[in-house]
Amino acid sequence: MLSSRNRFLLLFGLFFFTTLLASHAQREIYADSIAFKDRLYYGGNFGMQFGTITLVDVSPLVGVMITERYSAGVGITYQYFNDRRFVGGSSSTYGGRIFNRFNVLPNIFIHGELETINFDYFNRAENRFQRIWSNALFLGGGYFAPFGGGRGGANFTFLYNILHDNLRSPYGEPYVIRVGFVF
Repeated sequence: MLSSRNRFLLLFGLFFFTTLLASHAQREIYADSIAFKDRLYYGGNFGMQFGTITLVDVSPLVGVMITERYSAGVGITYQYFNDRRFVGGSSSTYGGRIFNRFNVLPNIFIHGELETINFDYFNRAENRFQRIWSNALFLGGGYFAPFGGGRGGANFTFLYNILHDNLRSPYGEPYVIRVGFVF
């Protein structure tokens, strides 16, 4: 049974996908027509928050267009967190991911991603923090909003972690919403 918040997120996602069906031209990709370096794209996420709680997130990625509708790639993540309200309230989170993306429509895609993250986990049994690795398998989709006539644009991605564990995950919820840029 879905909670009211989860129902809202599901309905919002469906509304988002059904109302944003704009189409834009895509380059055709053939193995012998476009060089490998020209099929690469770069991007990622970057975020900052400063104050009592400081957060810096740097998550670059590189992908390759395998066909005109299918791409795959890799990325890394680094996050620095500091909560000045607590002594020793700072930590770093880092890891990597591999992803696959398939364009269902020119600007609508489905996305699958395997991520592994190392973070400070509070072990309640031992009453202390320890570093652990946590795996996530994200499935979902998104919308690509191109900028101008080039390859660059913004990605709005809605993902669900099917491996989510409330006790051993750096994410508070299985749902993740990302906004990123590619060029």
